[in-house]
Parts: sequence; C-alpha cells; structure tokens
Amino acid sequence: MESYIDSAIKQFTYYKSLGDKTLEQLTFDELKKEMATDSNSISIIVKHIAGNMLSRWTNFLTEDGEKSWRHRDSEFEDSYNSKEELIHNWNNGWKCLFDTLNLLNDSDLERIIYIRNEAHTVTEAINRQLAHYPYHVGQIVFIGKLIKGKNWQSLSIPKGNSIKYNEEKFSQVKSKSHFRDDLWQ
Repeated sequence: MESYIDSAIKQFTYYKSLGDKTLEQLTFDELKKEMATDSNSISIIVKHIAGNMLSRWTNFLTEDGEKSWRHRDSEFEDSYNSKEELIHNWNNGWKCLFDTLNLLNDSDLERIIYIRNEAHTVTEAINRQLAHYPYHVGQIVFIGKLIKGKNWQSLSIPKGNSIKYNEEKFSQVKSKSHFRDDLWQ
C-alpha cells in the first residue's frame, strides 16, 4: 500500500516539475518582469516559496515552522543577480522539503508541530503546504505563459489534443498509478 507521505511527495514533485519547466522557458529578464505595478514577478514568487520552504521544513518536527531567522517581508524584494542564483534558491527550498518528507513515516502523521504557535498534525502541515505551493506554482506558470505568448511550450495537454490524449489513455489497461507516474520513469 502506498502511504500518504509517498503520495504527497509525488504531488510536490509534480508541482516542482511545472515550476522547473516554466523557469527553463524564461530568460532572467523575463523572470523579473512585473505584469502590473506592485505585482510579484516570478523571481519574487520563487524567493517567497523558497523562503517559506526553508522555514517550514527545517527541523520540521522540533521547531516552529516560522523561524526567527526568516524575514518574510524581504522575500518580496527582488534581489537575485542571476537566473542561476534564482534556480539554486528554488532547488534549495525544494531539497529541504523533500529531505524532510523522506525522513517521515506514517507513524509521524498524527504528531503535533507548530506554525506560528498554531498546532497542526503533520498531515495538516503537509496539506497546508500542498495547497500553498501549487497556488504559487500556478501563478508562476500563468505569468510565464503570459510572457511567452505564442512561444509558450505547453505543460499539459495542448489545446485541441484532448481527444488524442484520452484515446491513448483509454487504450491502456486499467491500473493503479499516480496520474504523473511518467515523471518517475
């Protein structure tokens, strides 16, 4: 039986891959582009997600998820000097998350952890971030798609290909699998 933690890891991996594929398509200048005054560029969203991940997942079981060393407000100030620095920070945040999740087991799921002194079970804390990170990854993808326009490389079933995609899926034997197991093959 696949555990909840394994399923959560696959979900997080899927959303990271959407972010990765978006970042790959954009130049550093495009990553820093604000679509409107006082809106967040992809660069700023990446900085926020990475800051949140490092705070939430460092010493996850033993310390509050809002670390004293985190300066959330500064996450909304664009300070990256290169695309490589941005991607390094992005990957560092995800590494912290995955390293922590890989240490957990099902017996940890009902343990209590704290985020800003609010008690969460481990399951609740994971679910909280499974809602938070995809929300921001969706913003990253949407902004990337707006920037690239007709040059955008689709990350899902391209328009007009649903019938072909479904025919391929329904031609296969029914199986129990994660909808994005192709990411791990």
